Amino acid sequence: MRSAAEVNEEIRALWRRTGGTLSAEERAEYELLVVEWAAAVRGAVVKAA
Repeated sequence: MRSAAEVNEEIRALWRRTGGTLSAEERAEYELLVVEWAAAVRGAVVKAA
């Protein structure tokens, strides 16, 4: 599993690459990345507790 920071950087790169306008395919990629990012954040919180 990648860290939240790694996934966040990929999300930022996607937005830079597309100029802030996502196609349907890019929107699907973005949604998957957000789900992955959220899971990574939850995992980090559980480890911290």
